[in-house]
Amino acid sequence: MRIPEELIHLIWQLRLYDSTELQTTNHERIQILNCGYANKHAGPDFTDAKIIIGETTWAGQVEIHLKSSDWYAHGHQNDAAYNNVILHVVLDDDMQVQTADGATLPTLSLKGRITEQLLEKYQALIGAPYAFPCEKQIGEIDGFVINGFLPRVLVERMEQKCDEVFERLEQLNGNWDETFYHFMARSFGFKVNALSMQLLAQSLPQHLFAKHKNQAMQIEALVFGQAGFLNQQFEAEYPNLLKKEYTFLKKKYGLQDMGVALWKFLRMRPQNFPTLRLAQFAALIVKSNHLFSSVLEVKKIKELHLLFEDLPVNKFWETHYHFNKETAHVNVQLGTQSIDHILINTVSLFLFAYGKYTQQANYQTRAFYLLESIAAEKNKVISQYENAGVDIENAYQTQALLQLRKNYCDQKKCLNCGIGLKILKR
Repeated sequence: MRIPEELIHLIWQLRLYDSTELQTTNHERIQILNCGYANKHAGPDFTDAKIIIGETTWAGQVEIHLKSSDWYAHGHQNDAAYNNVILHVVLDDDMQVQTADGATLPTLSLKGRITEQLLEKYQALIGAPYAFPCEKQIGEIDGFVINGFLPRVLVERMEQKCDEVFERLEQLNGNWDETFYHFMARSFGFKVNALSMQLLAQSLPQHLFAKHKNQAMQIEALVFGQAGFLNQQFEAEYPNLLKKEYTFLKKKYGLQDMGVALWKFLRMRPQNFPTLRLAQFAALIVKSNHLFSSVLEVKKIKELHLLFEDLPVNKFWETHYHFNKETAHVNVQLGTQSIDHILINTVSLFLFAYGKYTQQANYQTRAFYLLESIAAEKNKVISQYENAGVDIENAYQTQALLQLRKNYCDQKKCLNCGIGLKILKR
Protein backbone atom coordinates (compact mmCIF):
# COMPACT_ATOMS: atom_id res chain seq x y z
CA MET A 1 0.00 0.00 0.00
CA ARG A 2 1.38 3.42 -0.97
CA ILE A 3 1.39 5.71 2.06
CA PRO A 4 1.39 9.49 1.42
CA GLU A 5 3.63 11.74 3.47
CA GLU A 6 0.53 13.61 4.66
CA LEU A 7 -0.57 10.47 6.49
CA ILE A 8 2.75 10.31 8.34
CA HIS A 9 2.19 13.97 9.33
CA LEU A 10 -1.19 13.02 10.76
CA ILE A 11 0.15 9.95 12.55
CA TRP A 12 2.87 12.06 14.17
CA GLN A 13 0.57 14.93 15.10
CA LEU A 14 -2.14 12.72 16.62
CA ARG A 15 0.31 10.16 18.01
CA LEU A 16 -1.37 7.34 16.14
CA TYR A 17 1.69 5.09 16.47
CA ASP A 18 3.04 2.63 19.02
CA SER A 19 4.94 4.89 21.40
CA THR A 20 6.40 2.21 23.68
CA GLU A 21 10.18 2.27 24.08
CA LEU A 22 10.79 4.88 21.42
CA GLN A 23 14.39 5.08 20.19
CA THR A 24 16.34 6.87 17.51
CA THR A 25 17.90 4.77 14.80
CA ASN A 26 21.12 5.12 16.85
CA HIS A 27 19.34 3.54 19.85
CA GLU A 28 18.96 6.66 21.97
CA ARG A 29 15.81 6.78 24.10
CA ILE A 30 13.13 9.27 22.94
CA GLN A 31 10.37 10.86 24.99
CA ILE A 32 7.90 13.11 23.14
CA LEU A 33 6.86 15.97 25.43
CA ASN A 34 5.28 18.02 22.65
CA CYS A 35 5.10 16.97 19.00
CA GLY A 36 4.96 20.61 17.89
CA TYR A 37 2.55 22.54 15.71
CA ALA A 38 1.95 21.94 12.02
CA ASN A 39 3.75 24.56 9.94
CA LYS A 40 1.66 25.85 7.04
CA HIS A 41 4.49 27.97 5.66
CA ALA A 42 7.97 27.32 4.27
CA GLY A 43 10.40 25.42 6.48
CA PRO A 44 10.26 22.29 8.64
CA ASP A 45 6.91 20.52 9.03
CA PHE A 46 6.39 21.04 12.78
CA THR A 47 7.55 23.92 14.98
CA ASP A 48 7.95 24.36 18.74
CA ALA A 49 8.37 20.67 19.48
CA LYS A 50 9.84 19.55 22.80
CA ILE A 51 11.56 16.16 22.89
CA ILE A 52 13.93 14.34 25.25
CA ILE A 53 16.63 12.44 23.36
CA GLY A 54 18.89 10.43 25.62
CA GLU A 55 19.39 12.66 28.66
CA THR A 56 18.96 15.96 26.84
CA THR A 57 15.75 17.96 26.40
CA TRP A 58 15.53 19.62 22.99
CA ALA A 59 13.20 22.35 21.76
CA GLY A 60 12.90 23.05 18.04
CA GLN A 61 11.49 21.71 14.83
CA VAL A 62 10.54 18.31 13.44
CA GLU A 63 10.75 17.26 9.79
CA ILE A 64 8.65 14.41 8.37
CA HIS A 65 9.57 12.23 5.37
CA LEU A 66 8.66 8.84 3.97
CA LYS A 67 12.35 7.97 3.68
CA SER A 68 15.43 9.46 5.35
CA SER A 69 16.99 10.06 1.93
CA ASP A 70 14.15 12.47 1.10
CA TRP A 71 16.08 14.94 3.25
CA TYR A 72 18.65 15.15 0.45
CA ALA A 73 16.08 14.76 -2.33
CA HIS A 74 14.38 17.92 -1.04
CA GLY A 75 17.65 19.81 -0.64
CA HIS A 76 17.37 20.37 3.12
CA GLN A 77 21.09 19.67 3.59
CA ASN A 78 21.80 23.03 1.92
CA ASP A 79 19.12 25.03 3.74
CA ALA A 80 20.07 26.72 7.01
CA ALA A 81 16.37 26.98 7.89
CA TYR A 82 16.54 23.28 8.74
CA ASN A 83 19.48 23.59 11.16
CA ASN A 84 17.05 23.79 14.09
CA VAL A 85 15.43 20.43 13.32
CA ILE A 86 15.75 18.32 16.45
CA LEU A 87 14.21 15.11 15.11
CA HIS A 88 13.74 13.54 11.69
CA VAL A 89 10.62 11.36 11.66
CA VAL A 90 10.42 8.86 8.79
CA LEU A 91 8.63 5.71 7.81
CA ASP A 92 11.75 4.03 6.42
CA ASP A 93 15.28 4.86 7.54
CA ASP A 94 17.44 4.22 4.47
CA MET A 95 20.44 6.45 5.32
CA GLN A 96 21.91 8.79 7.91
CA VAL A 97 21.49 12.51 7.14
CA GLN A 98 23.12 15.76 8.19
CA THR A 99 22.01 19.37 8.49
CA ALA A 100 23.60 22.28 6.61
CA ASP A 101 25.97 22.93 9.53
CA GLY A 102 27.20 19.33 9.46
CA ALA A 103 25.31 17.96 12.48
CA THR A 104 24.04 14.36 12.29
CA LEU A 105 20.27 14.41 12.58
CA PRO A 106 18.55 12.10 15.15
CA THR A 107 16.01 9.96 13.33
CA LEU A 108 12.87 8.17 14.50
CA SER A 109 11.55 5.43 12.23
CA LEU A 110 7.83 4.63 12.51
CA LYS A 111 8.14 1.45 10.52
CA GLY A 112 6.40 -1.32 12.42
CA ARG A 113 4.72 1.17 14.77
CA ILE A 114 1.69 1.91 12.59
CA THR A 115 -1.21 -0.56 12.76
CA GLU A 116 -2.57 -2.23 9.65
CA GLN A 117 -6.03 -1.23 10.84
CA LEU A 118 -5.19 2.48 10.52
CA LEU A 119 -3.73 2.01 7.05
CA GLU A 120 -6.76 -0.01 5.98
CA LYS A 121 -9.09 2.73 7.28
CA TYR A 122 -7.22 5.32 5.25
CA GLN A 123 -7.26 3.18 2.12
CA ALA A 124 -10.97 2.50 2.59
CA LEU A 125 -11.64 6.23 2.76
CA ILE A 126 -9.71 7.43 -0.27
CA GLY A 127 -10.62 4.40 -2.34
CA ALA A 128 -14.33 4.42 -1.51
CA PRO A 129 -16.50 4.13 -4.67
CA TYR A 130 -19.17 6.43 -3.25
CA ALA A 131 -20.43 9.95 -3.85
CA PHE A 132 -17.95 11.13 -1.19
CA PRO A 133 -15.31 9.13 0.71
CA CYS A 134 -17.04 8.80 4.10
CA GLU A 135 -20.58 8.36 2.76
CA LYS A 136 -21.01 5.05 4.60
CA GLN A 137 -19.41 6.27 7.83
CA ILE A 138 -20.39 9.90 8.31
CA GLY A 139 -23.77 8.93 9.73
CA GLU A 140 -21.95 7.33 12.69
CA ILE A 141 -20.05 10.53 13.50
CA ASP A 142 -21.45 12.74 16.26
CA GLY A 143 -23.14 15.83 14.83
CA PHE A 144 -21.06 17.91 17.24
CA VAL A 145 -17.92 16.86 15.34
CA ILE A 146 -19.45 17.65 11.95
CA ASN A 147 -20.88 21.01 12.99
CA GLY A 148 -17.60 21.82 14.71
CA PHE A 149 -15.71 21.51 11.44
CA LEU A 150 -18.23 23.21 9.13
CA PRO A 151 -17.56 26.81 10.35
CA ARG A 152 -13.92 26.54 9.27
CA VAL A 153 -15.01 25.27 5.86
CA LEU A 154 -17.62 28.01 5.48
CA VAL A 155 -15.03 30.71 6.25
CA GLU A 156 -12.78 29.15 3.59
CA ARG A 157 -15.64 29.40 1.09
CA MET A 158 -16.33 33.03 1.97
CA GLU A 159 -12.64 33.92 1.82
CA GLN A 160 -12.30 32.39 -1.65
CA LYS A 161 -15.37 34.22 -2.93
CA CYS A 162 -14.06 37.47 -1.45
CA ASP A 163 -11.12 37.32 -3.82
CA GLU A 164 -13.45 37.77 -6.78
CA VAL A 165 -15.33 40.57 -5.01
CA PHE A 166 -12.13 42.46 -4.24
CA GLU A 167 -10.85 41.99 -7.79
CA ARG A 168 -14.03 43.51 -9.23
CA LEU A 169 -13.98 46.22 -6.56
CA GLU A 170 -10.50 47.24 -7.70
CA GLN A 171 -11.63 47.29 -11.34
CA LEU A 172 -14.47 49.60 -10.33
CA ASN A 173 -12.19 51.98 -8.41
CA GLY A 174 -13.40 50.93 -4.97
CA ASN A 175 -17.10 51.56 -5.69
CA TRP A 176 -18.97 49.11 -3.44
CA ASP A 177 -22.42 50.03 -4.79
CA GLU A 178 -21.36 49.34 -8.38
CA THR A 179 -19.59 46.12 -7.43
CA PHE A 180 -22.66 44.92 -5.55
CA TYR A 181 -24.82 45.82 -8.55
CA HIS A 182 -22.66 43.61 -10.80
CA PHE A 183 -22.93 40.62 -8.47
CA MET A 184 -26.63 41.19 -7.90
CA ALA A 185 -27.19 41.13 -11.64
CA ARG A 186 -25.36 37.82 -11.86
CA SER A 187 -27.56 36.39 -9.10
CA PHE A 188 -30.64 37.25 -11.15
CA GLY A 189 -29.22 35.07 -13.93
CA PHE A 190 -29.66 32.02 -11.66
CA LYS A 191 -26.68 30.08 -13.02
CA VAL A 192 -27.92 29.48 -16.58
CA ASN A 193 -27.96 33.17 -17.53
CA ALA A 194 -25.55 34.40 -14.83
CA LEU A 195 -22.82 35.36 -17.30
CA SER A 196 -25.28 37.19 -19.56
CA MET A 197 -26.60 39.17 -16.60
CA GLN A 198 -23.06 40.01 -15.55
CA LEU A 199 -22.25 41.27 -19.05
CA LEU A 200 -25.43 43.33 -18.99
CA ALA A 201 -24.35 45.03 -15.76
CA GLN A 202 -20.91 45.72 -17.19
CA SER A 203 -22.43 47.35 -20.27
CA LEU A 204 -24.96 49.37 -18.28
CA PRO A 205 -23.31 51.34 -15.42
CA GLN A 206 -25.56 51.86 -12.43
CA HIS A 207 -25.14 55.64 -12.49
CA LEU A 208 -27.28 55.77 -15.65
CA PHE A 209 -30.26 54.56 -13.62
CA ALA A 210 -29.73 57.35 -11.12
CA LYS A 211 -30.40 59.81 -13.94
CA HIS A 212 -33.85 58.24 -14.34
CA LYS A 213 -34.82 57.74 -10.71
CA ASN A 214 -38.56 57.11 -10.34
CA GLN A 215 -38.88 56.74 -14.12
CA ALA A 216 -39.71 53.05 -14.38
CA MET A 217 -40.26 53.05 -18.16
CA GLN A 218 -36.80 54.47 -18.88
CA ILE A 219 -35.12 52.01 -16.49
CA GLU A 220 -36.97 49.07 -18.05
CA ALA A 221 -36.08 50.35 -21.52
CA LEU A 222 -32.39 50.50 -20.60
CA VAL A 223 -32.42 46.96 -19.17
CA PHE A 224 -34.33 45.27 -22.00
CA GLY A 225 -32.70 47.38 -24.69
CA GLN A 226 -29.15 46.63 -23.54
CA ALA A 227 -30.07 42.96 -23.23
CA GLY A 228 -30.99 42.98 -26.93
CA PHE A 229 -34.69 42.16 -26.60
CA LEU A 230 -35.97 45.31 -28.28
CA ASN A 231 -34.47 44.64 -31.72
CA GLN A 232 -37.70 43.24 -33.18
CA GLN A 233 -41.24 44.20 -34.20
CA PHE A 234 -43.94 44.25 -31.53
CA GLU A 235 -47.73 44.23 -31.54
CA ALA A 236 -48.33 45.32 -27.93
CA GLU A 237 -48.05 48.93 -26.80
CA TYR A 238 -45.69 48.31 -23.85
CA PRO A 239 -42.72 46.86 -25.79
CA ASN A 240 -43.13 49.51 -28.49
CA LEU A 241 -42.88 52.21 -25.82
CA LEU A 242 -39.75 50.53 -24.46
CA LYS A 243 -38.25 50.38 -27.93
CA LYS A 244 -38.93 54.07 -28.50
CA GLU A 245 -37.39 55.01 -25.15
CA TYR A 246 -34.33 52.84 -25.70
CA THR A 247 -33.70 54.21 -29.19
CA PHE A 248 -33.45 57.68 -27.65
CA LEU A 249 -31.40 56.58 -24.59
CA LYS A 250 -29.05 54.44 -26.66
CA LYS A 251 -28.10 57.43 -28.77
CA LYS A 252 -27.95 59.77 -25.76
CA TYR A 253 -25.54 57.58 -23.79
CA GLY A 254 -23.66 55.99 -26.69
CA LEU A 255 -24.76 52.47 -25.76
CA GLN A 256 -24.28 49.24 -27.71
CA ASP A 257 -26.71 46.43 -26.92
CA MET A 258 -25.50 42.89 -26.20
CA GLY A 259 -27.64 41.03 -28.69
CA VAL A 260 -30.39 38.59 -27.78
CA ALA A 261 -28.42 35.47 -28.77
CA LEU A 262 -26.57 35.44 -25.41
CA TRP A 263 -29.75 34.59 -23.49
CA LYS A 264 -30.80 30.99 -22.86
CA PHE A 265 -34.42 29.77 -22.76
CA LEU A 266 -34.07 26.05 -23.55
CA ARG A 267 -34.88 23.39 -20.93
CA MET A 268 -35.99 26.08 -18.51
CA ARG A 269 -39.23 26.63 -16.59
CA PRO A 270 -41.02 29.75 -17.90
CA GLN A 271 -40.78 31.28 -14.41
CA ASN A 272 -37.00 31.35 -14.93
CA PHE A 273 -37.04 32.81 -18.46
CA PRO A 274 -34.53 35.67 -18.76
CA THR A 275 -37.26 38.07 -19.89
CA LEU A 276 -39.09 37.71 -16.58
CA ARG A 277 -35.83 37.84 -14.60
CA LEU A 278 -34.89 41.07 -16.43
CA ALA A 279 -38.30 42.54 -15.59
CA GLN A 280 -37.75 41.66 -11.92
CA PHE A 281 -34.21 43.06 -12.00
CA ALA A 282 -35.43 46.32 -13.51
CA ALA A 283 -38.15 46.50 -10.84
CA LEU A 284 -35.53 46.04 -8.12
CA ILE A 285 -33.55 48.97 -9.54
CA VAL A 286 -36.73 51.08 -9.60
CA LYS A 287 -37.46 50.13 -5.99
CA SER A 288 -33.95 50.76 -4.65
CA ASN A 289 -31.28 52.30 -6.85
CA HIS A 290 -28.49 52.12 -4.22
CA LEU A 291 -29.28 48.69 -2.89
CA PHE A 292 -25.97 47.98 -1.17
CA SER A 293 -26.35 50.98 1.10
CA SER A 294 -29.75 49.60 2.11
CA VAL A 295 -28.24 46.17 2.80
CA LEU A 296 -25.63 47.70 5.12
CA GLU A 297 -28.21 49.79 6.96
CA VAL A 298 -30.76 47.02 7.53
CA LYS A 299 -30.16 45.28 10.84
CA LYS A 300 -33.09 42.85 10.96
CA ILE A 301 -32.93 39.76 8.77
CA LYS A 302 -36.64 39.97 7.97
CA GLU A 303 -36.08 43.44 6.51
CA LEU A 304 -33.44 42.04 4.15
CA HIS A 305 -36.11 39.73 2.73
CA LEU A 306 -38.46 42.68 2.31
CA LEU A 307 -35.96 44.41 0.01
CA PHE A 308 -36.69 41.74 -2.60
CA GLU A 309 -40.42 41.35 -2.03
CA ASP A 310 -43.27 43.27 -3.68
CA LEU A 311 -41.16 44.42 -6.61
CA PRO A 312 -42.95 46.95 -8.88
CA VAL A 313 -42.84 44.69 -11.96
CA ASN A 314 -44.74 46.12 -14.94
CA LYS A 315 -48.23 44.59 -15.22
CA PHE A 316 -47.44 43.54 -18.81
CA TRP A 317 -45.50 40.60 -17.40
CA GLU A 318 -48.50 39.31 -15.49
CA THR A 319 -49.69 37.82 -18.79
CA HIS A 320 -46.42 37.37 -20.70
CA TYR A 321 -43.18 35.41 -20.61
CA HIS A 322 -42.21 36.83 -24.04
CA PHE A 323 -42.92 40.22 -25.58
CA ASN A 324 -44.96 38.79 -28.45
CA LYS A 325 -46.68 35.85 -26.78
CA GLU A 326 -49.51 36.22 -24.29
CA THR A 327 -50.06 33.50 -21.69
CA ALA A 328 -52.13 32.72 -18.61
CA HIS A 329 -51.48 34.47 -15.31
CA VAL A 330 -47.80 34.81 -14.41
CA ASN A 331 -46.47 35.24 -10.88
CA VAL A 332 -44.14 38.18 -11.42
CA GLN A 333 -42.72 38.28 -7.89
CA LEU A 334 -39.57 36.48 -6.81
CA GLY A 335 -40.34 33.23 -5.02
CA THR A 336 -38.96 32.33 -1.61
CA GLN A 337 -36.27 30.09 -3.09
CA SER A 338 -35.20 32.80 -5.52
CA ILE A 339 -34.90 35.37 -2.75
CA ASP A 340 -32.95 32.86 -0.65
CA HIS A 341 -30.62 32.29 -3.60
CA ILE A 342 -29.89 36.02 -3.80
CA LEU A 343 -29.44 36.38 -0.05
CA ILE A 344 -27.07 33.41 0.09
CA ASN A 345 -24.95 34.10 -2.98
CA THR A 346 -24.79 37.89 -2.99
CA VAL A 347 -26.06 39.57 0.18
CA SER A 348 -24.31 37.33 2.73
CA LEU A 349 -21.15 37.32 0.63
CA PHE A 350 -21.01 41.11 0.47
CA LEU A 351 -21.69 41.52 4.17
CA PHE A 352 -18.75 39.20 4.83
CA ALA A 353 -16.52 40.83 2.20
CA TYR A 354 -17.30 44.37 3.37
CA GLY A 355 -16.61 43.37 6.97
CA LYS A 356 -13.28 41.87 6.00
CA TYR A 357 -12.30 44.83 3.80
CA THR A 358 -13.18 47.44 6.42
CA GLN A 359 -12.10 45.26 9.37
CA GLN A 360 -15.57 45.45 10.91
CA ALA A 361 -16.31 41.97 12.20
CA ASN A 362 -19.95 42.79 12.95
CA TYR A 363 -20.76 42.63 9.23
CA GLN A 364 -19.20 39.18 8.98
CA THR A 365 -21.24 38.06 11.97
CA ARG A 366 -24.37 39.39 10.26
CA ALA A 367 -23.47 37.35 7.16
CA PHE A 368 -23.39 34.16 9.22
CA TYR A 369 -26.61 34.99 11.07
CA LEU A 370 -28.29 35.57 7.72
CA LEU A 371 -27.21 32.15 6.43
CA GLU A 372 -28.42 30.52 9.64
CA SER A 373 -31.85 32.12 9.13
CA ILE A 374 -32.30 30.69 5.61
CA ALA A 375 -33.66 27.21 5.01
CA ALA A 376 -31.26 24.53 3.78
CA GLU A 377 -30.66 24.53 0.04
CA LYS A 378 -31.98 21.64 -2.01
CA ASN A 379 -29.69 20.07 -4.59
CA LYS A 380 -28.06 16.76 -5.46
CA VAL A 381 -24.96 17.28 -3.32
CA ILE A 382 -26.91 18.25 -0.20
CA SER A 383 -29.29 15.31 -0.69
CA GLN A 384 -26.34 12.92 -0.73
CA TYR A 385 -25.17 14.16 2.67
CA GLU A 386 -28.70 14.02 4.05
CA ASN A 387 -29.17 10.46 2.80
CA ALA A 388 -25.88 9.53 4.45
CA GLY A 389 -27.24 10.63 7.82
CA VAL A 390 -26.12 14.25 8.19
CA ASP A 391 -28.69 16.52 9.87
CA ILE A 392 -28.97 19.71 7.83
CA GLU A 393 -31.13 22.62 8.93
CA ASN A 394 -30.02 25.82 7.25
CA ALA A 395 -28.00 27.51 4.51
CA TYR A 396 -25.04 28.00 6.85
CA GLN A 397 -24.60 24.23 6.82
CA THR A 398 -25.39 23.71 3.14
CA GLN A 399 -22.89 26.35 2.02
CA ALA A 400 -20.24 24.74 4.19
CA LEU A 401 -21.09 21.28 2.85
CA LEU A 402 -20.79 22.50 -0.75
CA GLN A 403 -17.31 23.75 0.07
CA LEU A 404 -16.49 20.51 1.90
CA ARG A 405 -17.50 18.51 -1.15
CA LYS A 406 -15.55 20.62 -3.65
CA ASN A 407 -12.34 21.24 -1.70
CA TYR A 408 -12.08 18.13 0.46
CA CYS A 409 -14.28 15.18 -0.56
CA ASP A 410 -13.81 15.42 -4.32
CA GLN A 411 -10.06 15.90 -3.87
CA LYS A 412 -9.77 13.04 -1.35
CA LYS A 413 -8.33 15.40 1.27
CA CYS A 414 -9.59 13.30 4.16
CA LEU A 415 -6.40 13.98 6.11
CA ASN A 416 -7.21 17.71 6.12
CA CYS A 417 -10.84 17.18 7.08
CA GLY A 418 -11.99 17.14 10.70
CA ILE A 419 -14.60 14.52 9.85
CA GLY A 420 -12.09 12.29 8.05
CA LEU A 421 -9.66 12.59 10.96
CA LYS A 422 -12.37 11.54 13.41
CA ILE A 423 -13.09 8.44 11.33
CA LEU A 424 -9.39 7.53 11.18
CA LYS A 425 -8.95 8.04 14.93
CA ARG A 426 -11.94 5.91 15.95
